[in-house]
Amino acid sequence: MNRLVLVLGDQLSPALSSLMAGDKARDRVLMVEVSEEATYVRHHKKKIAFLFSAMRHFAEELRGAGWTVDYVKLDDPGNTGSFTGEVARTVAMHRPASILVTEAGEWRVAQMFAGWEAALGLPVEVLPDTRFVCPLPVFRAWAEGRKALRMEYFYREMRRRTGLLMEGDKPAGGEWNYDAENRKAAAPDLFMPRPPIFAPDAITQEVMALVAARFGNHFGDLEPFRFAVTRADAEAAFGAFVQRALPRFGDYQDAMLEGEPFLYHAVIAQYLNCGLLDPLEVCRAVEAEWRAGRVPLNAAEGFIRQIIGWREYVRGIYWLTMPGYERRNFLGHTRPLPEFYWTAQTDMACVRAAVIQTRQHAYAHHIQRLMVTGTFALLAGIDPHALHEWYLSVYADAYEWVELPNTVGMSQFADGGMLASKPYAASGAYINRMSNHCGTCRYDVKQRTGPNACPFNPLYWDFIARHRSKIGGNPRMAQMVRTYDKFADAEKARIAESAAAVLARL
Repeated sequence: MNRLVLVLGDQLSPALSSLMAGDKARDRVLMVEVSEEATYVRHHKKKIAFLFSAMRHFAEELRGAGWTVDYVKLDDPGNTGSFTGEVARTVAMHRPASILVTEAGEWRVAQMFAGWEAALGLPVEVLPDTRFVCPLPVFRAWAEGRKALRMEYFYREMRRRTGLLMEGDKPAGGEWNYDAENRKAAAPDLFMPRPPIFAPDAITQEVMALVAARFGNHFGDLEPFRFAVTRADAEAAFGAFVQRALPRFGDYQDAMLEGEPFLYHAVIAQYLNCGLLDPLEVCRAVEAEWRAGRVPLNAAEGFIRQIIGWREYVRGIYWLTMPGYERRNFLGHTRPLPEFYWTAQTDMACVRAAVIQTRQHAYAHHIQRLMVTGTFALLAGIDPHALHEWYLSVYADAYEWVELPNTVGMSQFADGGMLASKPYAASGAYINRMSNHCGTCRYDVKQRTGPNACPFNPLYWDFIARHRSKIGGNPRMAQMVRTYDKFADAEKARIAESAAAVLARL
């Protein structure tokens, strides 16, 4: 045997750089299910089942392509429970000349890789992850010397780099960004599309039984299990989105409806982030639909911006700022995470709906994360690291490289504005405008203070009052600070009293 090629659970791609550099005739692939990865935060049961099943299916795909694969299941005798332990065990067994890996997606795993050469006494070659559009050195070069690292300008560079939605050197339609057209509230629709359902096969059923036995006390519902776990089924799920939902995705991507967890969203982030789908391929497919006249430009642009813009951007921010970014806390928030983030036992209809569907599906779309659970945590002064660990735990698409900047930077403004141009603070009026939650809520979204007021309302103005020295100079927040300053003293007192009452109930 020549080399040991380690393939991680978020690297389920035949085009993975380590596989492309490997030799099927001489090298051996190692894939492992380890308890350390399932429990460093208490991951949602569906997420664990999805990844273990997808890994087992990918191992079969590799064997079918001619690779020799050692696959260690979670309950295999001798499983040490960690990447380092399983690599060491395999090295002792097969005596490879070297180890070949594709760079890790998370800092803590990269640190493991860095220690293996000395610990194991053989070379470890770490190759770049070429599945991303923007190599990390390119991102660092773009970021160097900039006063503000705004995604919009990075996104334009990625459009030029890929040629997506470009007409020569100009953006298609004359504008780079059509987000202003993507903020329509949705009405209940009996013909609203649903993501395809993939019945668990024998491999998935075996994994589900394992997860139920080993991780039954983790958050979330294991059944019904509907995720794709193979490349073919993930491609089918994306194809269904393109045909059924993409034309209206742009208009309604920010909308929320009771009982409609998916609306017109693709629900493919978990497949992109573990490698079952290729990000550039899905973007080119969406662009082709626009060029064929089957989807409007705002839908195609909105989708592509999330992939080659936001997704690539937050990865760059993560590797630019780690380690240490995960502990940033610009606003000094220290309040514990409320229990209802796990139980959904709250009278706030919007928060309850987001947590219930998170528990059921290991999924919530970006506005539910940013403007409901995220905004409430921001207004209430929740410790951003506690919220980060919650998001990392509960969503099937969550990996630290993508989730951490979204939480610390975008949602909680804990990096002081490195990533976001303003704190995403909002009162209940935003949720009322973009959803139908307020119509069934026990709280009154039109009341600013008092026991029946929507909790977002007094908390919003209390947030402005508490942090006026830190946000008053922000061009996008200064007007709200001035508005608060014009309130009568009695109104300010009522806001403080109502906010304190909400926080006391937490």
